Amino acid sequence: MPLPALSLRVALWVAAGGALGSTARWAIAELLRRPPGPPTFPWATFSVNLTGALALGWLFGWAVDASIAPEHRAFLLVGVLGGFTTFSAFAFETLALMQNGQYGKAALYVVASVALSVGAAALGFGLARA
Repeated sequence: MPLPALSLRVALWVAAGGALGSTARWAIAELLRRPPGPPTFPWATFSVNLTGALALGWLFGWAVDASIAPEHRAFLLVGVLGGFTTFSAFAFETLALMQNGQYGKAALYVVASVALSVGAAALGFGLARA
């Protein structure tokens, strides 16, 4: 189920959804904010990633059979969940590779995404501190 081609109308739907998703992510982070002191476990991000992946899987599965307009699909899947967490897209793309029997690519995608993202964050942090 492809998403609609780029258009101003769809872009506005995605932007509105992104605002909702980002606000929801912020609200969850505020609700699950850890007490001051040394870091324990990033529960807010962990919760957002899991609920976002669950929601993306459910919404995508529902949208396959539902007759919803392409801009509404983009609002939900790209806008709301994209603003909420990109981890949901990562999880779904990994699942899609696995469903297509591409287990090696799925494993490479997971390991490379995590390792290289952490490395890129460390590099960016180091560059900013230099």
